[in-house]
Amino acid sequence: MSIINFITNPSRASFSRVFGGAPAKPGETFGVPGYGSSTVISIVTSVTLLFIWWLVTTMGWVKPFFLPSPQSIAIRTIELASTEYSGATLWQHTEWSLYRVFTAFFIAVGLAIPIGIGMGVNRVLRGIFDPPIEFYRPIPPLGYLPLTIIWLGIDDLQKIVLIALAIFAPMALAARAGVRSVSIEQIHAAYSLGANRFQILRYIVLNGAMPEILTGMRIGIGFGWTTLVAAEMVAAQEGLGHMVLTAAEFLDTEVVILGIVMIGVIAYVFDLLMRFIQHKLVPWKGKM
Repeated sequence: MSIINFITNPSRASFSRVFGGAPAKPGETFGVPGYGSSTVISIVTSVTLLFIWWLVTTMGWVKPFFLPSPQSIAIRTIELASTEYSGATLWQHTEWSLYRVFTAFFIAVGLAIPIGIGMGVNRVLRGIFDPPIEFYRPIPPLGYLPLTIIWLGIDDLQKIVLIALAIFAPMALAARAGVRSVSIEQIHAAYSLGANRFQILRYIVLNGAMPEILTGMRIGIGFGWTTLVAAEMVAAQEGLGHMVLTAAEFLDTEVVILGIVMIGVIAYVFDLLMRFIQHKLVPWKGKM
């Protein structure tokens, strides 16, 4: 059974033959593709990756210079928690990076989401903001890093602005896409029931766009962490990106991997928080 046959004849039996599993029984309903919890699988995957990492380093298949063992990373974490490395402890580096990334994130949220919604509902705003956003969006942050230094200097403001610019574009475009995806039938139905324009925007457009907005926030914070290292390359005295770059200069692989792990863990925890918020705010997502 091919996909083409399934599309032209989407019976339950053909669905099972294409996507696997036994043929559907009478009265059985299909869920959304991919629906269901993957927590256990994620935990097993993480434990497996850690075990492989431990195995290849313990057996000596990879030299510690290239890939230190998990035990050595853990010991180094404990050491740097109370000992300064490149002018600050591990937690002080982490606090500075969190401050820069999340300050930039909330600035981008306050600007990008209203602008994105405005672009979705108003052609004038779309005509004003679409060209500059689409112009700078493909440019990597390192491309306009020198310009932000010339304009803003090398203090924290420059770093926050650089990160905010990286977050702004995907978040604004996600908000615009969310607005454009709202069903016109829902809008017409609300108008027929006597809703005014503000109520349409508040209860129909904003609610309908919320899944895309939250997805844009998740994508945006990823761009923020990616840009953090570039932002902390210039005249930073603390921060995880600064710590990683300093360690790389001295070929300190343990600290390099430690910094990467810290950034990855923090970003993943925030993504889990955003998933939880999305589940609470838009529980209907993926169920209709």
